[in-house]
Amino acid sequence: MILQLNLAAVFTAVAQATVRRTKPILSSDRILYPALGFLGVIAVWWIIALLKHELMPTPPEALVANLDYILNPFYRRGPGDLGIGWLLLASLRRVLIGFGLGAIVAIPIGFLIGMSEKAMMALNPVIQILKPVSPLAWLPIALAMFNLADPSAIFVIFITSLWATIINTALGVASVPKDYLDVARVLEMPRWRRILKIVLPASLPYIFTGLRISLGVAWLVIVAVEMLTGGVGIGFFVWDEWSRLNLSSVFLAVLVIGLTGLLLDFALAQIEAWVTHRRRAS
Repeated sequence: MILQLNLAAVFTAVAQATVRRTKPILSSDRILYPALGFLGVIAVWWIIALLKHELMPTPPEALVANLDYILNPFYRRGPGDLGIGWLLLASLRRVLIGFGLGAIVAIPIGFLIGMSEKAMMALNPVIQILKPVSPLAWLPIALAMFNLADPSAIFVIFITSLWATIINTALGVASVPKDYLDVARVLEMPRWRRILKIVLPASLPYIFTGLRISLGVAWLVIVAVEMLTGGVGIGFFVWDEWSRLNLSSVFLAVLVIGLTGLLLDFALAQIEAWVTHRRRAS
């Protein structure tokens, strides 16, 4: 009798899980609740704008004021008059270069720390001291080294992108089951082959988690860096429009920054799914 009850519970759980998995991606709930959330944010914005109407625009006023930016994101009307699309691309270029350089450096360091106790003892104190330092604290040092805004911004993004990737990579490498490595040693598998065939595939979820965190922080930091360094970029656009007391454009920039960050994370998640699927298939 107890066995029958347990089997019934198992079958019920499996059926419920199957129903959840087969729920349509574009179901009404998946559309309704996010829409309600966005409507709530817009309602709060509208209420605050009515109370502070001398400075803050209402949502319809912001939409009308930003129609030119929305309809013509890639216009060029002079050296300092560019569409928001060009500003976004300039910021993305800096973030992707700095993030890419950070990943190239951070992943090998993470492997070294995860596979060597001596490397962990040598590098862990350095990481723990530098990790809490605000990214903007590196900006004066970068400006002193490069004397230019663009490479300085890339350097700050590079520093920002290191820590989460190093820590998560080291955690993933250290979490590889010891039995796997023991079997590889018995089979006299070369060290480089153990890394490629055992350690790397087992560590990929940790590595991509670190990369996604690092990319999110890098995109967050570039806005603040561009506010301080000026030039062309979405961060400088926010500061410049605020200097003109043009909050309508600031709201547009906030929306663009948020959507871009969402798309960057989604793109990296798709790459992770593709890479891990290929690894499993091989």
